[in-house]
Amino acid sequence: MPLSWASSGIDLYLRVEAGGGRRAGLESALRKAIREGRLPAGTRMPSTRGLARELGLSRGTVTTAYDQLVEEGYLITRPGSATTVAELPARAPAAPPLAPAPPPPLHDLRPGLPDISAFPTRAWLASTRRILTGAPPEIFASGDPQGGIELRRALADHLGRTRGVIASPDHIVITSGHYQSVTLLGAVLAARHATTAAVEDPGHNHFRKVVQRAGLTTVPLPVDAHGARVDALVPGTAAVFLTPAHHYPTGVPLHSSRRQALYAWARDTGGLLVEDDYDGEFRYDRQPVGALQGLAPDHTVYCGTASKTLGPALRLAWMVLPPALLQEVVLAKQEADQYTETLNQLVLADLIATYAYDRHIRAARLRYARRRALLLDRVAAIPGLAAHGVPAGLHTLVTIPDDGPSERELLDHCAARGLALRGLTELHHDAADSPQGLLIGFAAPSERAYPAALDALSAALSSVRFP
Repeated sequence: MPLSWASSGIDLYLRVEAGGGRRAGLESALRKAIREGRLPAGTRMPSTRGLARELGLSRGTVTTAYDQLVEEGYLITRPGSATTVAELPARAPAAPPLAPAPPPPLHDLRPGLPDISAFPTRAWLASTRRILTGAPPEIFASGDPQGGIELRRALADHLGRTRGVIASPDHIVITSGHYQSVTLLGAVLAARHATTAAVEDPGHNHFRKVVQRAGLTTVPLPVDAHGARVDALVPGTAAVFLTPAHHYPTGVPLHSSRRQALYAWARDTGGLLVEDDYDGEFRYDRQPVGALQGLAPDHTVYCGTASKTLGPALRLAWMVLPPALLQEVVLAKQEADQYTETLNQLVLADLIATYAYDRHIRAARLRYARRRALLLDRVAAIPGLAAHGVPAGLHTLVTIPDDGPSERELLDHCAARGLALRGLTELHHDAADSPQGLLIGFAAPSERAYPAALDALSAALSSVRFP
């Protein structure tokens, strides 16, 4: 309604919404008028009696509304003076709109992504019901920075049985994803005045940057057909970040002689081995290679995650730590985010304890083995391309001829046809003059969508002329 305030000569349209109560409606209307500048700073407000009469409200309602706006800093009142509008801070200029997210690819063949359509929903619901049925209220209280003891016990048994990890529940820390695991380790190493870490080259550039942000200098550790070259480690290296079971991205396992050499290096120098077992559960031609940690538990941090076996949205990962690092990592975890969400920890612990997790992994292993074989058949049919790596993991590295189309041209060519892949060069410390290739994931599409994805990939690559 339009108001004419004799005290200021201002006409003001003030719309008092009644939906949330008269006082709340008046407060909201006055806030809006002040924020929009229709009531400028210094404006004398009408008396509570006069405004109440104009709006048909009780004087007590108007007085309470004024008092609330004084408390919030919108109005100023002084004894013996009229209530006035306070000067609000200048509004910051509007932020430019965020660039719209790119549309999802028609066929997602990026490496490292599991088939989330195969998430074991029924088993997860059964475990959730068991956890919540008759559960004490304490499960909703603050969690343990080290992680729930139920999940740590389940993991100690599972990792020892399936990956050869020597693990005590007391030496396991649960984190909110492998990204956080690397972040915590980097912080602890930096606090110990470590300055240099060796990282596989090529290797996961995302986690290499995490180590660098912790303040460490990363030194490239070359990788050949037998895995990381231990002989290339430079003096002063405090830690070595590795993917020994299935090197990312080339797909080779670390040779047994180099495992022994790494153990000798760690024993002699006091250096730390950081083992990223990101997809160690998925080997298709034999038993998975056992964890490096089982050879050198006092010198190795074993890192695992549920993101490849179940799904990245769970944000559940774990570290098995040498005793000397445990307290520092737990303290770093507590300072980072106090603790990892607890309910999903309990559900995963039940899933592992009832062997539903084992059954899910076995079923996924069969699906992914078939998909990999189909992918290799398609690649082999295209002259000039070559697939690499042992039968394992969720991706295959395909190298391309030096005198053919560039990696960038192939990625753009595939993207224009709705295919999302990843290039090899960005995973090197120095992309200049590094080998070119495509990392093709075969796990992310659903069973129903995978044949169409393969057809689209085959058509896209077959339409390119390789020497």
